[in-house]
Amino acid sequence: MTLAARAIAFYLPQFHPIPENETWWGPGFTEWSNVVSARPLFRGHRQPNLPADLGFYDLRVAETREQQAQLAAAHGIEAFCYWHYWFAGRQLLERPFEEVLRLGRPDFPFCLGWANQTWSGVWHGAPERVLIEQTYPGEDDDRRHFAALLPAFNDARYLCVDGKALFYVFRPEQLPDPRTFTARWHRMAKEAGLPGIYLVAEVSDLLGRGPVFGDPRDAGFDAGVYMRLPAENHTRAARTRMRFGRKVLRRPEVYAYARHAPPAPDLAVRAQLMPCVYPNWDNTPRSGRRGLVLTGSQPARFGVHVREAVATLQSRSATERLLFIKSWNEWAEGNYLEPDRRFGTAYLDVLRAELGAQPARAADAEAASGRSSAMAYTLDTR
Repeated sequence: MTLAARAIAFYLPQFHPIPENETWWGPGFTEWSNVVSARPLFRGHRQPNLPADLGFYDLRVAETREQQAQLAAAHGIEAFCYWHYWFAGRQLLERPFEEVLRLGRPDFPFCLGWANQTWSGVWHGAPERVLIEQTYPGEDDDRRHFAALLPAFNDARYLCVDGKALFYVFRPEQLPDPRTFTARWHRMAKEAGLPGIYLVAEVSDLLGRGPVFGDPRDAGFDAGVYMRLPAENHTRAARTRMRFGRKVLRRPEVYAYARHAPPAPDLAVRAQLMPCVYPNWDNTPRSGRRGLVLTGSQPARFGVHVREAVATLQSRSATERLLFIKSWNEWAEGNYLEPDRRFGTAYLDVLRAELGAQPARAADAEAASGRSSAMAYTLDTR
């Protein structure tokens, strides 16, 4: 069956302990540490949000990764985009993906996204604290980086566009010379015997203030993804009021989840960008009162975003109808598709419906999730 779009969900590997996180944040720290410690910060604030079908998993467990892939596949998701952390030869949180690659399981497509950003304490109330700095030493480091990823690019499960392995760059504006970077990676792919590499740049736009990166094609990228929080009431006056309230009342910034997906701001650039949809956003489990919260997200409203995003892709070739979803499991940012105790699989169900995927048989759905989900939801588009 041909689906309306190729859905790619970003995948966070921070659900297992690593020595660095234990040094910085304490023994046993994982993303669940933030999730379970979250508390409501204003009237109507829903925290904590807790997992349902998959539970508080550990990504070192192969059975967990199988269950995730089965659940994603049953709801029309084509691939996971695993966040990949490379700091001048040093990798972090690499174990889950390395095991996926080494074991050949799960048999589910994937690609990699380079989270090329300095790790700091910004999400934990200590923005001045640098944990590990992102640097760009030059060509030799690029070659070592590419060589480290080549086994993944050659894996039969790797997601490709026109035969080219897709590689996502989170912060292209932080590259010292994006044109040199893209030319070098395209050249290294050819030298390695690959058909090429499909480089994707994230074009971030925080609450409609304007993209922080220009036209990806001008910088040598093959495509860009428009990334903007789906928030309403994001005018300059509204932002000023929120910041004043946050300062006086000591509360996060709060916006309503938008009824419609935000379009790219410039028609000329819009044609070069692929959409990204968010189920929700609330990063107060990480940031506390420094965070930003969207309220009013519901499965049906998310379905509207998916429908509108899919419509923008229909003029593209089938292989380039890429719909990015943020995210599969970013629990401490409040953007996740995995079942929770409030909505169950409802967000996944509307995604499957909008993509045109056939619902799984009851037995298949139960096997995919680990147990049946009795959660119900109301389609409310008010």
